[in-house]
Amino acid sequence: MNTEAQDDAIQLSIAGMRCAGCVSAVEAALAAVAGVTSVNVNFADHTAMVKGQADPELLVKTVKAAGYDAAIMEGLEDPSAQEGLELSRYRDLIKKAGVAGAFGLFLMLSEHFNWLPDLGSATGLWLWPELALVSLGIMVYSGWQYYSGAVKSLKLGQANMDTLIALGTGSAWLYSCVVIDYYMILPSLAKHAYFEAAVVILAFINLGTALETRARGKTSSAIRQLIGLQPRTARVVRNGEEIDIAIEQVGLGETVRVRPGEKIPVDGVLLEGHSTVDESMLTGEPLPVEKTQASKVVAGTFNQTGSFLFTATRIGRDTALAQIIKSVRLAQNSKPDIARLADKISGVFVPVVVAISALTFLLWLVFGPDPALGYAFATSMTVLVIACPCALGLATPISVMVAVGRAAQAGILIRNGDALQMAGKLTCLVVDKTGTVTEGKPTIASIEMMGDLDEATILQLAASMEAASEHPLAASILAAAEQKQLPLKPVSQFAAMVGLGVSATCEGQRLLFGNKALMDKEGVKFTRYNNKLEKLSALGQTPMLLAVDDKIVGMIAVADALKKDSPAALAQLQQLGIRIIMVTGDNQITAHAIAKQAGIAEVNAQVLPQDKAALIKSLQEQGEIVGMVGDGINDAPALAQADVGLAIGTGTDVAIESADVVILQGSLLKVPETIALSKATVANIQQNLVGAFLYNTLSIPIAAGLLYPMFGILLNPMIAGAAMAMSSLTVVTNANRLRWMKW
Repeated sequence: MNTEAQDDAIQLSIAGMRCAGCVSAVEAALAAVAGVTSVNVNFADHTAMVKGQADPELLVKTVKAAGYDAAIMEGLEDPSAQEGLELSRYRDLIKKAGVAGAFGLFLMLSEHFNWLPDLGSATGLWLWPELALVSLGIMVYSGWQYYSGAVKSLKLGQANMDTLIALGTGSAWLYSCVVIDYYMILPSLAKHAYFEAAVVILAFINLGTALETRARGKTSSAIRQLIGLQPRTARVVRNGEEIDIAIEQVGLGETVRVRPGEKIPVDGVLLEGHSTVDESMLTGEPLPVEKTQASKVVAGTFNQTGSFLFTATRIGRDTALAQIIKSVRLAQNSKPDIARLADKISGVFVPVVVAISALTFLLWLVFGPDPALGYAFATSMTVLVIACPCALGLATPISVMVAVGRAAQAGILIRNGDALQMAGKLTCLVVDKTGTVTEGKPTIASIEMMGDLDEATILQLAASMEAASEHPLAASILAAAEQKQLPLKPVSQFAAMVGLGVSATCEGQRLLFGNKALMDKEGVKFTRYNNKLEKLSALGQTPMLLAVDDKIVGMIAVADALKKDSPAALAQLQQLGIRIIMVTGDNQITAHAIAKQAGIAEVNAQVLPQDKAALIKSLQEQGEIVGMVGDGINDAPALAQADVGLAIGTGTDVAIESADVVILQGSLLKVPETIALSKATVANIQQNLVGAFLYNTLSIPIAAGLLYPMFGILLNPMIAGAAMAMSSLTVVTNANRLRWMKW
């Protein structure tokens, strides 16, 4: 469930991270800053999400002090700039891999075809030191980032992937220099230089990182597409003239013109005009939405046919698009439980590998065949190189990133990683009725007089009270009063009683408008109307009683139609073995009538908001993993209590803020889609983790020489470097399969 406020989240771009050990180092450094409450570092896209009241600039300085580079990420930065940085990094890595690879290949071919003189020959005495210097220069050019990273981590008392690479390649170069200098006193089988191994390992690691960077960049395509939705300019009306200005200059209350074929620049409400707007990128709904006066429009959506003017109500980082981007980023950076386990293992992995490498060296030195020193060096170096935990660090965040981005494209906004992991495990789903199973846009079915007041007056009094209410049924009453051009009367002492109705004072009279429970609570007699109320409820209508000075004077019955796709969605969920319970504050008869139409067997009616949360808690205590789908303020406590809260995006902001998953359109069909994505993502993460663990579990013993006593097989350090790079690429490629998931 989602209980953390997200308004104080600071997004940082981190440069220089190369493994899970780096993630631990950055997280530890940021967590130590005063005011920071939580830190999540995402190795997959090299970002950090920091929550708390810390100074952003101090956070940047802290990351730099830890040996990495950092910058504050804005809400709607230029996506092309990010792509440019990634492309530049990719090209730089390819260049470094090419230089190291070319020289390594030259050395390998030269040794294979005996082009180079022997180490102890007259020519070799001057040529091999030259080759050592050239190798050193190439290692500095192609591997400086690893060596500097290793030194920085050492100063902090930490170890990471850079440590393994620096130890492996650095020791290869030093050993080779020792062989050159002490050639005459070394055993003949130990007289081998490993310059080609050092540079080829760097070539493979740079190539693997480059390919990983390219593949990883694709995982953020959903974010870049969302960012790219916002136009860079807006056409506003100032002093009677229409002028084009930069998007940053649009102010609240500004009148904005949108012409056919243009993107809407900021959120707002239509003043005049008529059009249809394509909102598919934000909602996943392909059909365009008609917009007339007073309709809401959202930044980034595409105007199709007409031209219109609208008032800007939300700008900059407050627009729905900016909030969606922020939520997607928060989710991509959040860590489900399975990721935290991987992080803990990765945190101790590098020191363990160094220990295994040292033990390997000692065992070969003591028990190995001649030349024991040569074998000891080669095997310990191979262990260091092959064991880099990049794949382990990438296994979870890369899958979460892809899945959250894929969900956003489908109109499903996943706001934290735990929800993504938990949705596929749901055993029970509690669904609200109004606005979730039903349209949430009820219309008046009938008005009945039960006293001296006529229909128009009954409707006028009810609308006057409901004008201050946020209940979904209030809108239908207000719409009916507006249609009949009934002026609203001023009311005072208004009070909304959740799950019951409203009360107010009008022209000196005390008014009550609500269900039977409200009348019973206030001591108003209504039993003579019970039969009528039950008949209307049996038809799926919601009857509401109007009392003036504690006397029933009328009744308004409102009907809320079932959403067309609700039965199909609920049937899909039941086929998945999920128990469905409908909860509503409505009366028993109406609730059962709607439930019957929707195909729901279990119904809890006349439920107050706190009772919804209590019901979910009770189900959880019974061992159920509970999801809650709702859209109103009265659903917020239940959404927060549920293991996974799913808010219908057409609902209130409070409900959306309380949820873990926001369905940007009103269809319940997105719930089984969310569950399917959750299962696919968890399976993908498990595949990645099993692959990464299996790779390290098998490769380290083989690298240490486990197969040598029986089969005479030793793993070449260069092959180890290639295998390490390819393991990371395999994880990234597997995660990217989620991008093409179909429902």
